[in-house]
Amino acid sequence: MQRYGWIIGLRPERVEDYKREHAAVWPGVLKMIKECHIQNYSIYLRRFPDGAFYLFSYLEYVGEDFEGDMARMAADPLTQQWWDVCKPMQTPIANAAEGEWWADLEEIFHCD
Repeated sequence: MQRYGWIIGLRPERVEDYKREHAAVWPGVLKMIKECHIQNYSIYLRRFPDGAFYLFSYLEYVGEDFEGDMARMAADPLTQQWWDVCKPMQTPIANAAEGEWWADLEEIFHCD
């Protein structure tokens, strides 16, 4: 099992929309997440002192081909529609890598 964490900005005017959408994630999207060997997937929200909102995503990958499973998910038409709903609410962090939407976070500690 491999753990992943990511961060992305959330447009302040879209916070309630994002919460509402994620309170009722489409069943087909949830099914694809599980089919791509993702479990224990969570998204957290935090407003920073400068007023900016950030989302932190955590998941556990239990498959054997992360890149292949992520490509499969990205090719799924329903997942693409879901991303079309969510992406306009998000904004990549300023120092995201070229082409990176959700920026990778480095795991520096874990305790089971």
